[in-house]
Amino acid sequence: MKFEFMATYGLVFFGPLSVILAVSAFGEELTTQSVLFIALGHGGAIALMVYAFGHVSGAHINPAVTIPMIITKKIGVADGIGYIIFQLIGAVAAAATLWAIVPELGAKVNFATQGGPSELINNSVSSAFAIEAILTFFLVLVIFMTAVHKKASPGLHGFSIGGMVFLIHLVAVPLTGASVNPARTFGPALISGFWEFHWLYWAAPILGGIIAGVLMNYIYVKPAEKEA
Repeated sequence: MKFEFMATYGLVFFGPLSVILAVSAFGEELTTQSVLFIALGHGGAIALMVYAFGHVSGAHINPAVTIPMIITKKIGVADGIGYIIFQLIGAVAAAATLWAIVPELGAKVNFATQGGPSELINNSVSSAFAIEAILTFFLVLVIFMTAVHKKASPGLHGFSIGGMVFLIHLVAVPLTGASVNPARTFGPALISGFWEFHWLYWAAPILGGIIAGVLMNYIYVKPAEKEA
């Protein structure tokens, strides 16, 4: 469980820091450069944390990943709850660290929290919910098919999962802020006090993750386990 703390700390340190630095370098208006910078920051952090801790904890780094793992019995309920608790603690610790290091820049961008539905989707909560759910669906799909599936090519899961996170941020930062991870949103929200639309970044990723985990497990993962 302590590994989930460190892995989530890594994501919530480097991910929001990439947002803060993008604002400092490119301005508050999103540009191609800033979106690429943010996407690389999050995708790179996830890929490296998966390679660093995947072999000891599975490197879930995300309650929306752990909950489907509990439902599909890839992890026990007690361990799963422990994972989520340590993910949240790691996220808060990383956000607190960033606040101490760069308080002025952090406050300027609501400490890198996801700000809710953007004007590109007409500030629609239902559209933002659908986007976050669908993106998390594909994230969990990639996790189950590269890190859980018995026939997956070894050694590529970190690159694949990090690549999916990169793609998610590339397309969704301008739409919803691209959370797909309740812990990633919770840490900065707690430290900054910015709670608007917070429920969305829990409900949508968890729903999308559960649907993906159940489908991938029973359609692909379990049949492969029976063949093994």
